Amino acid sequence: MAPGAPSSSPSPILAVLLFSSLVLSPAQAIVVYTDREVHGAVGSRVTLHCSFWSSEWVSDDISFTWRYQPEGGRDAISIFHYAKGQPYIDEVGTFKERIQWVGDPRWKDGSIVIHNLDYSDNGTFTCDVKNPPDIVGKTSQVTLYVFEKVPTRYGVVLGAVIGGVLGVVLLLLLVFYVVRYCWLRRQAALQRRLSAMEKGKLHKPAKDSSKRGRQTPVLYAMLDHSRSTKAASEKKAKGLGESRKDKK
Repeated sequence: MAPGAPSSSPSPILAVLLFSSLVLSPAQAIVVYTDREVHGAVGSRVTLHCSFWSSEWVSDDISFTWRYQPEGGRDAISIFHYAKGQPYIDEVGTFKERIQWVGDPRWKDGSIVIHNLDYSDNGTFTCDVKNPPDIVGKTSQVTLYVFEKVPTRYGVVLGAVIGGVLGVVLLLLLVFYVVRYCWLRRQAALQRRLSAMEKGKLHKPAKDSSKRGRQTPVLYAMLDHSRSTKAASEKKAKGLGESRKDKK
């Protein structure tokens, strides 16, 4: 920059972007998770699971709040609160002696158990989590259905059927591959045996010819020996005949 030239100032657009990124950008919201619905039988107990995800470390000031809205009701009442490391059960309502805290903030778990279920417990339960400074986020709801006997859900039956079919298919595939492996192994053994027999047949004529080659000189020797023996006997007979003539 040349001396005496006016100093350049930041662009208004850049200033707006910096302001919006530092001041106006919202913090990442906390996310709460619960089941969509749970089923329970009269007189039994049920666990209402609640977990969360937060961009911050688990704070010492973390809190969990459970609210209950009866089936067909409009207003939700607080039935449980956890804060400063201590669970607090509201002393009003029908849940005051039936709620048990089973959560653990270190594992991001805010679950509770409701004992001795009754038909009047049907309704919607809401879990709310605050993990300062991460306190912005939506709650999560789970609906409780209480029955005389918990019905078998369609999804469970369908899953069992699908699992059974897949098991049968896998078993059939296993049997098929075992049978195929045994068949291929037997075919390979037969092939090796046939190859060995063919090699034996090829070597057999060569052995026979070698035997014949060895037998030929022996035959010639035997023939020569018989001829020489015959000739010797003939000479001997001739000599005896001549000696007899001389004596006469």
